[in-house]
Amino acid sequence: MAIQLIVDTGCDLPQHVIDEQRIEVLPLVVHVNDEEYYDKESIQPSRLYTLMRDGAAPKTSQVPPDRMKALFEKIAENGQPAIYITLSSELSGTYQTACLIRDQLHDDGVKTNITIIDSKSASLGYGLVAYYVAQAIHNGSEDLDALVTYTHTLIDKIKHIFTVDDLEYLVRGGRVSKTAGFVGGLLKIKPILHMEDGKLFPLEKVRGSKKVLSRLIELIGERSNDLENQTVAISHADDLTRSNELKEMIENTFKVKNVMVNTVGCAIGAHAGPGTLAVFFLNGSPDVE
Repeated sequence: MAIQLIVDTGCDLPQHVIDEQRIEVLPLVVHVNDEEYYDKESIQPSRLYTLMRDGAAPKTSQVPPDRMKALFEKIAENGQPAIYITLSSELSGTYQTACLIRDQLHDDGVKTNITIIDSKSASLGYGLVAYYVAQAIHNGSEDLDALVTYTHTLIDKIKHIFTVDDLEYLVRGGRVSKTAGFVGGLLKIKPILHMEDGKLFPLEKVRGSKKVLSRLIELIGERSNDLENQTVAISHADDLTRSNELKEMIENTFKVKNVMVNTVGCAIGAHAGPGTLAVFFLNGSPDVE
């Protein structure tokens, strides 16, 4: 029986990929203006970014445990093996909750064969890992242990580089410390950040939006390997113009054949804020070893 891949909406995968690869998606929760929404179900990114520009300060919470339990039980009833790749445990409690629910089901006599993996990633960095794993399943991989090993290999290779319009969103949500010494919004200074072991860290400051794109290209070159033979991903928070400009620069500079572009979802966008632009790639080949 084919292995079922599960993700949550923190992966920001395009809907057509989710549909084509038959990926199960669990929603993270967004709280805004005293209302609770399911990411990508009862609220869409465009609506959230409008609310944020109007002054809303959204918060997020993990996948509802009842939704997670119901999906795990359904997969167990089908007798399917499954891999659930979660949003970074440094950004969400979803990984820990998934482990607890799976173990509780075992204790209750429900036989599951679900491996839960912390992506140590976010947005399309997480999404790229899931994308390659889904391709491996689609191509006939039925060895769960080998697929788990492959997933961890991808996680070790994934690179995140991104810039935000206003660092205060990340500071307010506790994703970046105020002591990081990064001040955005002054003199057109744009922060560039990256992710290490599931945590966000400031990398450097660049003056001006145009220079940010050029610097992102330089950083991709410094941190990548074998770009021509992989998919590069770009996510943006309501900034399609700059994301398309970055896409063209990547294609021209690195001869990349496949660039995946998608909007940053509500769960990530609630903390990163409108105007966020991110790029993700592997430092090495995505091929199954």
